[in-house]
Amino acid sequence: MPLSEHEQRLFEQIERSLAEDPKFASAVRANDPRFRVRRRLLVAAGVIIAGLALVVYGTVSKLTPLGVAGFVVMLGAAAFAMQSHRRSQQPDLHVVGGTTARQPRGRGRSRGRGRKSSMLDRLEERWRQRPEGHR
Repeated sequence: MPLSEHEQRLFEQIERSLAEDPKFASAVRANDPRFRVRRRLLVAAGVIIAGLALVVYGTVSKLTPLGVAGFVVMLGAAAFAMQSHRRSQQPDLHVVGGTTARQPRGRGRSRGRGRKSSMLDRLEERWRQRPEGHR
């Protein structure tokens, strides 16, 4: 149902006032999942660079534990970046009665997960094949 002219004017006025509010824009931007992933990846890149600096400094100053610590820091930051990236690729919402954009990679990946997804698949199939007269 289309909006009336008065409702359209009110809606446009609300849009303009929200667009001009910097506090609202920063709150929306901070809650955007893409922004959070980008921020996490930038933090991980900074920590990787700091770890590399520790490795180089530890090597130059012949302090082996410092170099090893720098390598561990780099490894942890790389793992954090990969986890953040993977998490951003997974869909958050599941489509009811349809398929998601991404299918599971392997059936034997995790025993509990495989059982759960097959149980959900069976339940979805039963829901689709239910008799239409019983509602």
